[in-house]
Amino acid sequence: MSTPVFILGAARTDFKRHFQRENRTLRDAILEAGGAALADAGVAPEDIEAGVVGNFASGLFARQLHLGAFLTELDPRLRGLPTFHVEAACASGGVAVLTAAKLIAGGIHEVVLVVGVEQQKTMSPAAGAEVLGAAGDAQAESAQFGDFMFPKLFGRIAELYQQRYGLTESDLARVAVKNHAHARLNPLAQMRDSSLTMPSACAESNANPRLAPPLKATDCSPITDGAAAVVLCSERFAARRANCPRARLLGFGHTTDFLALAKKDAPQFSITTRAAQQAYDMANVKPAELQGAEVHDCFSISEIIAYEVLGFAPRGEGAKLLASGATALPTMRGELGVGQPAFSLPVNAGGGLIGDGHPVGATGVRQVADVFRQITGTAGKYQIEGARRMLTFNMGGSFTTNVVMIWGE
Repeated sequence: MSTPVFILGAARTDFKRHFQRENRTLRDAILEAGGAALADAGVAPEDIEAGVVGNFASGLFARQLHLGAFLTELDPRLRGLPTFHVEAACASGGVAVLTAAKLIAGGIHEVVLVVGVEQQKTMSPAAGAEVLGAAGDAQAESAQFGDFMFPKLFGRIAELYQQRYGLTESDLARVAVKNHAHARLNPLAQMRDSSLTMPSACAESNANPRLAPPLKATDCSPITDGAAAVVLCSERFAARRANCPRARLLGFGHTTDFLALAKKDAPQFSITTRAAQQAYDMANVKPAELQGAEVHDCFSISEIIAYEVLGFAPRGEGAKLLASGATALPTMRGELGVGQPAFSLPVNAGGGLIGDGHPVGATGVRQVADVFRQITGTAGKYQIEGARRMLTFNMGGSFTTNVVMIWGE
């Protein structure tokens, strides 16, 4: 990017929480994450010039919209702040971060607060699944796939991948087992207490039913309540805080495909690859020059495909890359029973969506917050050694909205 944009601070909530049981709401989550991000950045409320909230379906899950207004409650000095709410299904958080970055790169604002949030544990699984179906072509695809439409959409993607390249139970299970193992290193991950093993992830059982063949329950990200926030700023503002940790946005790509899966070129997803190539070209970075990535593993098959559309592996060889251990943290390879690969590119070091959790509107912001921690060396037990350049891939729908961002020192 010719105009630098930096992250100065980040924060998030514990994704294992259940807001309704705590008698807390979206307002509380937004204020908790937003206030913590300001404190982490060392930025005074009066320095914030705009706010963006990423959220998918608060009007349905929580009967609350107009979420940007909650940012004014962080501090009386924020009354009058220009704010708005961004929606792009599961990519809402990534689009929110990118929107804020463009406001800064365009010279409109110096400092922007971004919060992503979702409260999903407000209804039954069946009712929640119907809400999530709005991320696809709801009317047409619900008629085709029926209840629990989204797992079935990704089950269909897995079938298409299997037909073209081959796919085994073990291939899918390795994604879940790796990301649950990574989550055990993350004190804020929803699945941090999981002991998922390859035999249990591979086996269909009452505890692990096959929801959408070939996908089982362990192949799916969980229902999650949570919020994450980042403070973005201009180069001029960052220069005034020369000794503060920061990460820079090096490049981005943003594309949108047809809404319905049947209209896409699955499992190639060339429109997603286009977003990745835009980001690599803008950043002048190649996949081999990355030290890690946060990718959108809403289902296990989506991480395998992400390896390929992002250029980490050739087409049809995502599962081979996974099996090599290259995408696992080096400290976890012994536990996962993999050797020392020729190169290392840890993916979803904090657990990803399957292990860390997937509060839909917060996920893209959480990915950016994790990358900030990695680049500044503050990720704790799931720190990637030598992380200097990292990629985030946030996706909405069935590879419909694609946001790829590359971050560096």
